[in-house]
Amino acid sequence: MSQISGKVWGTSQLIFANGAVELHRITVKPNMRCSMHKHEYKFNGFFVESGELGIVVEKKDYPLTDVTILKPGQFTTVKPGEFHQFVSYEEEVIAYELYYAKFDHGDIVRKDHGGPSDSPLRSVA
Repeated sequence: MSQISGKVWGTSQLIFANGAVELHRITVKPNMRCSMHKHEYKFNGFFVESGELGIVVEKKDYPLTDVTILKPGQFTTVKPGEFHQFVSYEEEVIAYELYYAKFDHGDIVRKDHGGPSDSPLRSVA
């Protein structure tokens, strides 16, 4: 595993990163919070292993601050462009923080629609 980085609120440890995804294991001390911040282009997901973690999100589409309290085994995600922070309560939290770009399910360009084969090609087994 990679090196652990100390934070005011606890620790962050990079587990995996490539051009589209980052996964961090975080520990959050009791009654602490990270900065209120936003990511311009990436989603920020949170999965809790132990403890309870509040995810505070200032919605950009309407004037509301949303608070989701995650318990062990629960996941939520924050959209790009939304200010957010996480908050711990009475106990230490172990969670996984996921950063990812949106996968476009419509990312396909078809040359034709398929159908009966009119090709003399045979598949090779």
